[in-house]
Amino acid sequence: QVQLVESGGGLVQAGGSLRLSCAASRTIDSQYAMGWYRQAPGKQRELVAIITIRGGTNYADSVKGRFTISRDNAKNTAYLQMNSLKLEDTAVYYCTTGPSFGGRLISHDAWGQGTQVTVSS
Repeated sequence: QVQLVESGGGLVQAGGSLRLSCAASRTIDSQYAMGWYRQAPGKQRELVAIITIRGGTNYADSVKGRFTISRDNAKNTAYLQMNSLKLEDTAVYYCTTGPSFGGRLISHDAWGQGTQVTVSS
């Protein structure tokens, strides 16, 4: 099973930026998308963004225009550039991979351990 390791989280002031990285231990299945989810305290885990092998993307409405997902297939790595961060973006961010359909992951082959993002006022 592929292992996913996130990095890049931290504490940032509102309006600031962070870039998260997700490194896979081996080549991701050629048909699989990569995605970022987040979970805030007391809330369910929610989709933030996904990117297909061909570069197609889908974003949660709450992050459109502020976050950008990308992937480097040669490095087996996905990224999440987060700009104009808001207090409500505070959460643990998880990387995942799996088959996708209709802009969503339909199952998850693996999850990373998560990285904390805290946005302060």
